[in-house]
Amino acid sequence: MESSVVLESSVVLESIVVVGGGAAGLAAAEALRAAGFSGSLTLVCGEPELPYDRPPLSKQVLAGAWEPERTRLRDAAHYAERDIRLRHGRASCLSLAERTVTMADGYQLGYDGLIIATGARPRLLPAGHDLSGVHVLRGLADVTALKTAFGSGGRVVIVGAGFLGMEVAAAARGLGLEVTVADPLPEPMTRQVGPLVGAAVAELHRAHGVIVQAGTGVAGLLSGSGSVTGVALHDGRLLPADCVLIAIGARPETGWLAGSGLSLADGVDCDEYLRAAPRVYAAGDVASWASFRYRRRLRVEHRMNATEMGTAAAGNLIREAAGADLIPFDPVPYFWSDQYTVKLQVHGHVNPSGAVTIPEGAVGDGKFVAVFHHDGVPTAILGWNAAARMPAYRRQLLG
Repeated sequence: MESSVVLESSVVLESIVVVGGGAAGLAAAEALRAAGFSGSLTLVCGEPELPYDRPPLSKQVLAGAWEPERTRLRDAAHYAERDIRLRHGRASCLSLAERTVTMADGYQLGYDGLIIATGARPRLLPAGHDLSGVHVLRGLADVTALKTAFGSGGRVVIVGAGFLGMEVAAAARGLGLEVTVADPLPEPMTRQVGPLVGAAVAELHRAHGVIVQAGTGVAGLLSGSGSVTGVALHDGRLLPADCVLIAIGARPETGWLAGSGLSLADGVDCDEYLRAAPRVYAAGDVASWASFRYRRRLRVEHRMNATEMGTAAAGNLIREAAGADLIPFDPVPYFWSDQYTVKLQVHGHVNPSGAVTIPEGAVGDGKFVAVFHHDGVPTAILGWNAAARMPAYRRQLLG
């Protein structure tokens, strides 16, 4: 998976632009300052708010335990103190030849170094998103609208049983709503945790009153007077609904990079150093990279990965400019999910069809550890309310 990188002679970085105001972009900007970069540093934020954390949106914010302001990653003074210029608005075009990022309002930002961290946007159904009562959940505006809908009560149908859909199901049940989850796969979260643990997730939700309709896809949305009234499944069943959340995954936010010359097969395609082009790096949900550890290209949509990638991309940009050797990005991925009183933690890369063993506890007992294998080699570990046991098992992945 390794690739050769021909570095330029050392160059002076006077201006760096980081496009993307999420966790990856902020981590990159902070790492640049920590590495001693003292030139112009602009952080382009696609939303009007200060950069904020997304994982709490589907849990604490949606459930009403947190006010939205609590999700801010840093206060305004933090950026001023580090001379990080926040430029609100969306990037619309990148010119590698001219080293410019053009904003939607036509303003151009010149750069000597660029880090792309524009994240991802929700996947949509072919039709129906114009109906009142149909929602997605990605940003603060989305969670505000969904909270309002939940406040009206009624029947909630969640299309998609990944970790986002199941977290929202738990939050909705906590608010006393009638919840149904529909997904074409036989068990929830199969892609993230495999079918064995996915079955345990299904039982957890059923025990809390969620109706899990797995094994059949969605044919379309039903409506009346401009509002959603239900969800039609491929097997002919109809699920009545007053509110529908579409949680069927996300697409990398690369539309603004069309015609730039960057490879965009799976987000921004990077080498093992997160380098997409000379002095251009990518990080977070938008970036895929060549992983030596897993012998394949990865694109990971999880919070900790975003921070690690942003920091690594910034470091390699500085090294490239100095003519120094770059450092491969090859972490053990990590994500977690909070549902009811259960904390799921996953370290590594899960192959849903691979072998799995349960070395501690038992599925269904409320606390267990699962180890996923490929060709007899551990590739991932999962803890179900087993946080204290994770460090020891993680070392198996690093060995």
